[in-house]
Amino acid sequence: MDYIIIVAGGKGLRMGGDIPKQFLPIGGKPVLMRTLERFRAYSTDLQIILVLPEAQQDYWKQLCKEYQFNVDYLLANGGETRFHSVQHGLALIPDDAQGVVGVHDGVRPFPSIEVINNCYETAREKKAAIPVIPVVETLRHFTEGTKPRNEYRLVQTPQCFDIQLLKAANRQPYNDGFTDDASVVEAFGFDITLVEGNRENIKITTPYDLKIAEVLIG
Repeated sequence: MDYIIIVAGGKGLRMGGDIPKQFLPIGGKPVLMRTLERFRAYSTDLQIILVLPEAQQDYWKQLCKEYQFNVDYLLANGGETRFHSVQHGLALIPDDAQGVVGVHDGVRPFPSIEVINNCYETAREKKAAIPVIPVVETLRHFTEGTKPRNEYRLVQTPQCFDIQLLKAANRQPYNDGFTDDASVVEAFGFDITLVEGNRENIKITTPYDLKIAEVLIG
């Protein structure tokens, strides 16, 4: 069986409001619901694991009733960092499970079905796959000047891995270099395969992103 761990730990501070960004509506429905629906649309057999801070779970359940949201999922408590939140999600996957597990940002509701599928199928073959897109603007380092943008890629999610590989990698002690799941697996000594992402797969973190999301929904 394949799994997706959807991590939603945002506090909404960059949005300037009290409602965490994953609960803000786009096109009349909370961001997080649209994210879960996208993965259910990809596969009805995929086991969804939602990782949410304990303090936000009652509000989420209230939203689910209000919107009559009925996508099935398992719920795990958020951790101190993303690394620890993913650990909590992995704990709900049996230790002897075989297959692929993806990890996805709860505030990315627009990964294309094609990209999701390519990430899972590549991970099935190569053990570790992440979606990336080209850098289209000039990069400048504070002290070293302009950098060649063709040597860089912007990283997206879902980041997909062999289940046993990600479980083993997440048994490492935490360090500040763990900025995403690919960095955890690389620190474990495993190479990552890059898959072409889709530019619409934005991470909604600012009011501007929310406006872009409304256009994408429309």
